[in-house]
Amino acid sequence: MNFKRARKKAQRIRRERTLLMVYGIAVTAALIFSIYHNNSVRASIDFDEELIDVMPEDMALEAEGPFTIEENLKLSEEDLIAPEQITAEDQNELKPAESMLTAKSVGVNEDMITIEKGDNFIGILTKMGLEYSEATNIYTAYKKVYDARNLKLGQILNISSMMDSKYNDTTLITKIMTEPVSGTRYIVERTSDGKYEARVEQDDLKSDVNTVSGKINGTLVSSMKNAGVPQNVVGHFVNIFSYSIDFRRDLHAGDSFEVRYERSLSPDGKVVKTGDIVYAALMLGKTKVELYRFKSKNGNVDYYDEKGMALKKSLDRKPLEHRKARISSKFGTRFHPILKKYAKHSGVDYAAPMGSVVYASGDGTVTQAKWVNGYGNYIVIRHNSEYSTGYGHLKGYAKGIRPGVRVKQGQVIAYVGSTGRSTGPHLHFEVIKNGQKVDPLKIKAATGENLSGADLTAFKKVVAEIQNAGQNQKKAETASVSNTKNETQSSL
Repeated sequence: MNFKRARKKAQRIRRERTLLMVYGIAVTAALIFSIYHNNSVRASIDFDEELIDVMPEDMALEAEGPFTIEENLKLSEEDLIAPEQITAEDQNELKPAESMLTAKSVGVNEDMITIEKGDNFIGILTKMGLEYSEATNIYTAYKKVYDARNLKLGQILNISSMMDSKYNDTTLITKIMTEPVSGTRYIVERTSDGKYEARVEQDDLKSDVNTVSGKINGTLVSSMKNAGVPQNVVGHFVNIFSYSIDFRRDLHAGDSFEVRYERSLSPDGKVVKTGDIVYAALMLGKTKVELYRFKSKNGNVDYYDEKGMALKKSLDRKPLEHRKARISSKFGTRFHPILKKYAKHSGVDYAAPMGSVVYASGDGTVTQAKWVNGYGNYIVIRHNSEYSTGYGHLKGYAKGIRPGVRVKQGQVIAYVGSTGRSTGPHLHFEVIKNGQKVDPLKIKAATGENLSGADLTAFKKVVAEIQNAGQNQKKAETASVSNTKNETQSSL
């Protein structure tokens, strides 16, 4: 509002001074014309009296006696005032007239405006003194490459303008530039024909892969942020592990993480944007879970372990060595052969030879491996925060299977038996989704295909490159630490 008042005041002053100048010129011209045509006709009053009456009081001539226009125009050299004869007092009297008759003093002004709360693009321009319609024209042209409604707090607008330096008034905007992301500048500029054109200037960016590792202290997310991992990379890291890790139960203080992700850098080294995670690892106690990003020949992008096994796999609905095992009882209400009454059957029963191998349906952590009434020997594996699987009536457990142990999909965990309430050897298989037992034959868990053939060969090369890069980085870090110690000892 203050900008508008100042601008209107300056415009009013200029109009008044312009009118005064025109009025003075018009009066002077009229007087000269009148004097010239009345020179041959004797007026009814003395010429000097007539002139004094016509002219404004402050322009009246203090003449002595009658005179003619020729006499007035024929000035001798003595009548002229040399520049060196003009006194300081004379100069002060001439300044107001000079300011009216000379053109505006125009200069280029450069403003760097930081966006604050409540600011908007058109409002900023009108506060500088620009007409609303002109500010709108600039916004419309700018919008072709950058929508100025997206200005953020703290963002900087560099504005070049032509200024009337005498009245501190913006006459026109010549250029506006902003750089919301380092290396990318959005510019709108005034052309010679008075129109505005917008363009984008993009620095040549270079790419690299950044590695960050650290200990987990508190939550994984907070630990990664404290280590300097960008927010979007943290989110991606959590997402790709969510299919096999329950972050609330599987992670403990002292576990560690490592992530390598792509970056784009401006010429001055500033990070312009972050890209995909190429490698991610979690050290859970003594177990290291590693994932490598790979794009197959058919364009599918996924994360795989070192052997090319997809992390995002469907749970195996028949986790048995005996793949042709028949279903002896389905999920749902049935007549119980031992209890002799109708009851809900919470899983699927697969009839299989006694002692045949039972596999883990998916990657996960063993949470139970004990005798449970009715189930006999019973194992539960938690695959992630959503899914768990249960295995009942087992003859026994595979070596090393106990609560807290991590297992891989297809790993031997137990053997088919007939313990608990059972009429014969079979595997009772359950799928537990968010605490509720669901039909194992109808689940739609995350899918993913393991690599094979040419894809597996190409993937192994990618793994080797990433591992070599990691080893070289560790060697460089070790050498740097060693050099620092040597320099410190030398200085002592």
